Amino acid sequence: MQTLVIVSHPDVDNSSTQQFLQQGAHLVQAKWHYLDKLETYNVVQERQLLLNSQRIIFQFPLYWYTSPASLAKWLAQVLSTKFLDNLEDKELGLAVSTGLPAKDFQAGGKIGYHLDQILTPYQALAQQAKMIFLPIFAIYQFSYLSEIERLQLLMDYQRYLSQTKLDSLKNRSDWYLNYFQHQQLTQNQTTQLIQDTFRQTTQELDNLQTTLKLIKQDEDDTLE
Repeated sequence: MQTLVIVSHPDVDNSSTQQFLQQGAHLVQAKWHYLDKLETYNVVQERQLLLNSQRIIFQFPLYWYTSPASLAKWLAQVLSTKFLDNLEDKELGLAVSTGLPAKDFQAGGKIGYHLDQILTPYQALAQQAKMIFLPIFAIYQFSYLSEIERLQLLMDYQRYLSQTKLDSLKNRSDWYLNYFQHQQLTQNQTTQLIQDTFRQTTQELDNLQTTLKLIKQDEDDTLE
């Protein structure tokens, strides 16, 4: 699967977050396409990049509840209603970084809205183009992350770019097994990552079981 990462950032060379993510994209051979160094956009070439990719990621820091200007400019010049027909069944994801903690993007928090709500226009774009919209990959306060947290972020980001069917637990398990086999980590780092991954997967299984119980309960109530 070919993944295209379209990066919008006014000063990517001095962004520790973007430099870190670029390493992750390189490790899974995703194409890194930086917009802000392009003075003009060759529409034909830009569209060909999209056509050649199955998974397309818009990556940017959250600026006043939207992307930096370069992505808006790119969207306006490259996309058209007719061209969107060519993107049907491709995947669209967002990798968004913010200097605020996750708790601020909750009801009652400083912002009060989830990132899903703030970034609804991109979901609308995906729906219009009949693309598959992926869960948003959010990066909160990168500079405050510990070494282990950054390793976890790097692994999750690589998975976001390269794992087929992100909602499949089997595909996730297969991806993790392959990851640990090929990465050179210390024993402590590997152990910690495996524990964190196991906890995350267990929580997802618990949530799934709860959902299934609610569905069964609704079905039983209907039969009554």
